[in-house]
Amino acid sequence: MSTTTKTVNANQHSRAESASHTSRADIFANIRRGLKLDPADTQRQQRVTNRLSAKANNLIPARSQLPVTEQVELFKTMALEAVAELIELDSIEQVPQACADWLAEHQFNELNSASNPELSALDWSPLVQQQITRTERVAQAGDIASLTTSFAGIAETGTLMLHSSAQSPTTLNFLPDNHLVVLRRSAIVGCYEEAWKNLRQQCFGDNTANQLPRTVNMITGPSRSADIEQTLQMGAHGPKTLVILLIND
Repeated sequence: MSTTTKTVNANQHSRAESASHTSRADIFANIRRGLKLDPADTQRQQRVTNRLSAKANNLIPARSQLPVTEQVELFKTMALEAVAELIELDSIEQVPQACADWLAEHQFNELNSASNPELSALDWSPLVQQQITRTERVAQAGDIASLTTSFAGIAETGTLMLHSSAQSPTTLNFLPDNHLVVLRRSAIVGCYEEAWKNLRQQCFGDNTANQLPRTVNMITGPSRSADIEQTLQMGAHGPKTLVILLIND
């Protein structure tokens, strides 16, 4: 390529880049005019920062603004409507037997569990008695069932909030065909905003050096899709069965 050709290409690139910057500036200027923003308002950015720092609630649905007992009942109703299975237990110590019973009933012989201390510390002999193998590892495609804990239950939609950690990788939430989730009654809140506030409080508290988890999952019932010929398919993008083990603590 000659020097002249190189110079022409460089000039063309420079003009294209300049036009791109001009177009972008025009777009932003139109947005500012549409929002009736004053370019001379130097305090606007600080007001935005203050509003974000305040973490004020947005509009909260009335159906989630209930006493705690009614929030729990609403969560159960919405979860069942979302085709989740619900098993109520008096204590977390009953989780191994509940898992063994459910897996045996469906003729499953393996369970891949998160390695949370509260799960690992349980007596898992009921699975041994049913000849069910329990492992603690990252989930893989083809796994039959997984067991995890959850951070919160959200009453307004019957949704579970789960977040990833070294003890509970996100793969456990999506790769196995069946997902068993431990939820404490005391972790049920009315609305999404409250769940996020609780998560921020747990992650940060008074220590701003902490960070939010890498992944936060909102799960409402088993995975499903009706995109193909309007026919409902369970397990389209994840587990086809969601079992909530609700601990009445």
